[in-house]
Amino acid sequence: MRPRNPRLRSLRFLPSGSCHRSQKLSASPHGYALRFATVAVIGSGRLPSSSKCVLTYRLASGPSARSAHGMLRWTLRPSRSLNLWTPILLLAAAIPAPAQYDEVFRKIQTMVEAERGRHGIPLITAALVDGRRTVFTGISGAATPDTLYRAGSLSKLFTAIAVMQQVEKGVLDLDKPVSQYLPDFQPHNPFSKPITLRHLLSHRSGLVREPPLGHYFDPSYHSLAATVRSLNRTELVYEPGRHTKYSNAGIAVAGRVLEHVTGVPFARLIHDSVLAPLSMNHSAFILPADMAPHLARAFLWTYAGRQFDAPRFDLGIAPAGNLYTTPTDLGLFLSALFRDGAPLLSPATLRKMYDPQFGGGYGLGFALGKLDGQRAVSHDGAIYGFSTALRAIPGDKLGAVVIANLDSVNPVTSRISRLALHWMRQARRRLPLDDPPQTTALTPEESSSYAGLYGDGEQAIELAARARRLYLTPLRGGPTQELRAGAENDLITDGRLGFGLRLIPRPNALQDGPRLLTRRPNLRPAPCPAEWSPYLGEYGWDHDILYVLERDGKLTVLIEWYDYYPLEQVSPGVFRFPAWGLYDGETLTFTWQGAVVGGVLFPKRPSPGENGFFRITPVKPVEALREAALSAAPPSEKGPFRPLELIELRTLDRAIKLDIRYAGATNFLGVPLYTQARAFLQRPAAEALLRAHRELSRLGFGLLIHDAYRPWYVTKIFWDATPEDKHIFVADPSKGSRHNRGCAVDLTLYDLKTGKPLQMTGGYDEMSERSYPDYPGGTSLARWNRELLRRAMEAQGFRVYDAEWWHFDYKDSEKYGIQNIKFESLSKGIQ
Repeated sequence: MRPRNPRLRSLRFLPSGSCHRSQKLSASPHGYALRFATVAVIGSGRLPSSSKCVLTYRLASGPSARSAHGMLRWTLRPSRSLNLWTPILLLAAAIPAPAQYDEVFRKIQTMVEAERGRHGIPLITAALVDGRRTVFTGISGAATPDTLYRAGSLSKLFTAIAVMQQVEKGVLDLDKPVSQYLPDFQPHNPFSKPITLRHLLSHRSGLVREPPLGHYFDPSYHSLAATVRSLNRTELVYEPGRHTKYSNAGIAVAGRVLEHVTGVPFARLIHDSVLAPLSMNHSAFILPADMAPHLARAFLWTYAGRQFDAPRFDLGIAPAGNLYTTPTDLGLFLSALFRDGAPLLSPATLRKMYDPQFGGGYGLGFALGKLDGQRAVSHDGAIYGFSTALRAIPGDKLGAVVIANLDSVNPVTSRISRLALHWMRQARRRLPLDDPPQTTALTPEESSSYAGLYGDGEQAIELAARARRLYLTPLRGGPTQELRAGAENDLITDGRLGFGLRLIPRPNALQDGPRLLTRRPNLRPAPCPAEWSPYLGEYGWDHDILYVLERDGKLTVLIEWYDYYPLEQVSPGVFRFPAWGLYDGETLTFTWQGAVVGGVLFPKRPSPGENGFFRITPVKPVEALREAALSAAPPSEKGPFRPLELIELRTLDRAIKLDIRYAGATNFLGVPLYTQARAFLQRPAAEALLRAHRELSRLGFGLLIHDAYRPWYVTKIFWDATPEDKHIFVADPSKGSRHNRGCAVDLTLYDLKTGKPLQMTGGYDEMSERSYPDYPGGTSLARWNRELLRRAMEAQGFRVYDAEWWHFDYKDSEKYGIQNIKFESLSKGIQ
């Protein structure tokens, strides 16, 4: 017999310097020795980014064996962000991979590096399987072969297999009512048909997506039994068997059935019956303490532009999404599929799992589809910072696993897995490997030219320009996707949340397949209906916020960070999701506590600045900070700089109004910082501001200035007074601010007729996500006003600050030095 694929248990990075060493590593679980044949590090001390460290090892078939059965080669480069050596790509095979795949591996390496860079993904790892062998494993980013990942909904496949094992034993029957196995499982069922295990495994149960307790958002611990019992407070959305509705709750119920009929806790049952027989020794449904340090760091991101560490809590719906694993272990799982289920299931049972259920797109656990015309089985996983794709072609015995450590980039991981399998099939047939479609970035001018509304009704889309990026959002709902230039004068979605939609620019329109989407006038939206205003805002938790907003005349939710859904009102305070998507057909009910989706309560979150202005508690008393700031000196700079040429903005046009908050107490510190309510800009910035004001005045709007030139000592007060977690909203005095250079302005719009400021998505100086210029919440009118201000200012050479919709920096700011002159000390010659 050929030896099984040994796995690297540990690896030690060596310090830079020249060395050659042979060193034994820990033995694999199968008793094979892993040795470094050569370790070579070129250079000494910190190496430049162009330097490389080449590391190889051979895999021997026994502790004293001399013949090599494989080789691992790592190319290491210095990581600028982590200041350590990180593996850029790993190629490994315990049994040498067929030479026919060499070009496949090279293309995967090129593609993965391109996808990481284009989409800002910190880490992508992959494994490819041919029959019983994992022929390729790759890591692009800061990780090692020991690094663990959360697999998300790939967990459902393991739960389904464990259920089918009990079916084979005659313990369970797929078509008996679940209540016969779980008498205390009694959700309200207004239909005559009971729920069966077949319904649960094929997402045809009609259950809500999430249970009231232990749901995807719930960081508190709930046992699987308590999680499933909480479903008794819910009502079925659809009749069992009638409609495919993806449900984490449904798979959790299947896992609870396993616990109940076997008397074994779910995590232990899966370990003993599925993971251990496959030697998946780096996988678990409850993370052991000794494995926890190996869990990869993962990240969440928002449309507004934030990126932050993902939470790590376990899910009450463990059977649906709590698997921890590695690509190598998932390769072992794929190999079992290609052995017709051995040692887990009989071939006949596995074939049944691949059969379509109720005419839908699911078998028993597996999602079904085609790849190159061949039957493919798959499942994606998305859980707090991890995006996973597992895909197999059973007829060819080819499989792929791809994992990224950035939230919901499944279109990227799925695309890599599909192309990898496509290339492997081509390589087997000795065909030239296809090149995937290439896209390129748009110019800022191109992005701006396409921005606008297109189409009507269900086909309507909105394109928004952001410098070199263009984003598409369907008004019917769904995620926002990036558009890039294709090779044939077309636009193709190619981003974190989607790939492949093709739009062809036409005169004043876009061609979407057979549909022509005509550009609509960008008219100012009507105000949000007054009865919806109490519902607008944020609900839920810091790690997963539900936004309720008004969009295109509809009350809309943005849920799980990336998916928009327009709601249909059923009764006062009760709305229904559309009959598709994550919460297919479920209701959202507003209560005094918050918003209830299905059975999940999203608590109402407080809105900062609701009294008209935002305020913090200063880290230290402001007067003490003022004294220290006045005695300090700005950072020294090397010139030369342009001479000071500050223009007082109220002299430019009488219609430019001032509301200098720092001259009074209505600011985030609650005390005056300026002794005079004045605003100044360097002449080129002031002239650009005047041009923007005149363009806006043609539309009936004027500029309302909150701040412009700011003495350096005030910047220091702001920094020293503000808690560290809000430092993104204040400038670092050690570097100075563009305000200090007279090239930044804080402002908003007001109505020339009424003199009143326009509604925006957040208040001035509000230190919350509502201040981000791409914050998705609020009303259509508030976002339209915010976008109008941005377009007018950016057309004149200003750029909005990433965290503040009101703050605009002029393009020539670095040509002026940091100033620390008080208003009252400015020379009389200033205009």
